[in-house]
Amino acid sequence: MYTPKFNQVADRAILIEAMQANSFAILFGPLAGPDPDVLPMATHLPLVVKDEGEHGVIEGHFAKANRHWQSLAGHETLVIFSGPHSYVSPTLYTEPLSVPTWNYIAVHAYGTMELIENEDGKDALLKDLIALHEPAYTERWREMPEGFRRTMLAGIVGFRIVISRIEGKFKVSQNRSETERRNVQTAHAGGTPDQQSLAAWMRRLGG
Repeated sequence: MYTPKFNQVADRAILIEAMQANSFAILFGPLAGPDPDVLPMATHLPLVVKDEGEHGVIEGHFAKANRHWQSLAGHETLVIFSGPHSYVSPTLYTEPLSVPTWNYIAVHAYGTMELIENEDGKDALLKDLIALHEPAYTERWREMPEGFRRTMLAGIVGFRIVISRIEGKFKVSQNRSETERRNVQTAHAGGTPDQQSLAAWMRRLGG
């Protein structure tokens, strides 16, 4: 990922927070097949990011019918977490020779995908995902007929990625003057949810 030095964020806690807050991510890697000119493929998935190890751990599951998991298993996988983003008007700058730009947050995480194919392991993955998004549904999942739960679990393939390398790009006007940064932050603070989130990050990062 092209990241000028002033946009780089390496703070582990901040990167984990950004991934957890934007956990519907994209997994990239080749789709294996008979064609020697293998094209890259992307799969969009809701993930669970755990604050474990050096850089964190990513867990989730594929629909078993999605062949992409077969290609990624045992190989380095790129996972992209896209955060808030917004247009920035040049009218917010004091320099008249300015052009529009776009502020955004992105985290790229890399690691080898390990498959989780046993029933207990997949059930634990689902419970973690449910606990994250709808804790009250956990008991309902447990009370469903065993045959139905097994059928549902048979239709997915779980995975775990221990993050080995991570890149964080927080483009929040760090290269602009103090007055221009303040203008952008003020404009964003009263804007869309994405703009408000970016304004909050600007306050935290001093951008």
